[in-house]
Amino acid sequence: MAFASEPLDKALVEPVSQFINDSFPQAIGQLGEMVKIPGIAWEAFDANNLERSAELVAEYFTELNFFDWVQIRRAPKPNGEMGSPAVVARRAGKPNRPHVLLYAHHDVQPPGDSALWETDPFTATLKGDRLFGRGVSDDKSGIITHLYAIRALQQLADQVEIGVSIFIEGEEEAGSDSFENFLAENREDLAADLIIVADSANWSTEIPALTTSLRGVVSQVFTVRTLDHAVHSGMFGGPLPDALTAMVKVLASLTDEAGDVAIEGLRSTKCDDLPLSQAEFAGLAGLLDGVKPMGTKSLVQQTWGEPAVTIIGIDAPSVALSSNTAQPSISAKVSLRIAPDQDPAEALKLLQQHLLANAPFGAHIELGAVEKGPGYLAKEGWGSTLAHEAFSAAWPQPSVNIGVGGSIPFISTFATLFPDAEIMVTGVEEPDSRAHSPNESQHLPTLKRAMTAEALLLIHGNQLSRD
Repeated sequence: MAFASEPLDKALVEPVSQFINDSFPQAIGQLGEMVKIPGIAWEAFDANNLERSAELVAEYFTELNFFDWVQIRRAPKPNGEMGSPAVVARRAGKPNRPHVLLYAHHDVQPPGDSALWETDPFTATLKGDRLFGRGVSDDKSGIITHLYAIRALQQLADQVEIGVSIFIEGEEEAGSDSFENFLAENREDLAADLIIVADSANWSTEIPALTTSLRGVVSQVFTVRTLDHAVHSGMFGGPLPDALTAMVKVLASLTDEAGDVAIEGLRSTKCDDLPLSQAEFAGLAGLLDGVKPMGTKSLVQQTWGEPAVTIIGIDAPSVALSSNTAQPSISAKVSLRIAPDQDPAEALKLLQQHLLANAPFGAHIELGAVEKGPGYLAKEGWGSTLAHEAFSAAWPQPSVNIGVGGSIPFISTFATLFPDAEIMVTGVEEPDSRAHSPNESQHLPTLKRAMTAEALLLIHGNQLSRD
């Protein structure tokens, strides 16, 4: 639904900035309380922590005395098991005002090897202008952004007329298995004109961004077989096509000499070509001295709009357990990122055709488990226009549109179930947040600016009428 286009009221910037600045110590305290709870939606971890996490988030939003109701809800996964707890809330607005859905997630990644952390992963630790801890950026700062944007709306709007819903998911890091069922079961409560997803990143600590494209993903497990049993590598080596050698050749065929993906039929999406030098990329990615990036396109285009193939697993004897034995079969898993507008089913078929066509020495290839998720291309509307104005007012430099090389398939689920809604992907991360990695951190000035920008968006949106 379109709304009357009005430029951002610049008179709001100073009072909103002051409110967020005054509230920031309280916000950081609440963020620290959330970080203490290791809510991890993987089977190997204590599910009670997810309950505690959801209860704390629900408590925060209940304390606002803003919503008509706040509830913890679940939905079944495709296998019938119940999903993790999510927090849902809704406040009905005036019929002629926008209704906004604010999304984030309260579950986190496992901490990984504790020896690689410089601080306790589940104790929010301040070092300089960064707060360290698992989930402090991805995505508990997203929750704090929503919470304090609403606080600012309550405090600074003459009268709240905009409608607001909250959806704080509890299993995003584990694949959002119950997400589609959850949206279907709660469709009426989550319906909105604008969906703000706070689970992405900014171009830098100084330049805010809206994420307008996401690559899709497919993966394929496959097995290469050349022998019916293992044999002595010396007695038969030479003419013998062992399975590991054949597998290496199959995997090598996935890219050409320059590093571009060599799977025929995959396409590209042209992206905004923001400046990114090889030195900057090398520093962000941790390339060793002398290692060069792959591909022939610009680094930004290569990361956002081009297909990319990564070998993410091989089942083969380890060096420690190796012997002079030619292996009869080897399995591998290939992850293929695809252009935002390419159909995952089509891409998977092209990948499978390539693997089968490039089996060397007549090797047998068996295709195994697959995964696939769609990409996303944003549609521009009144929400993104207003957001760019709000972001540019809150940050030192104007906002930009960026792509993300990774995939967030649930964004497309939002788009499918709410086709009339504008979806806006924002976030509090920046290049050094290290989400999913040891020493994850939140740059606090970035968080404060994100809170300010979203508050500006809600308060200004509170004044808009349907076109």
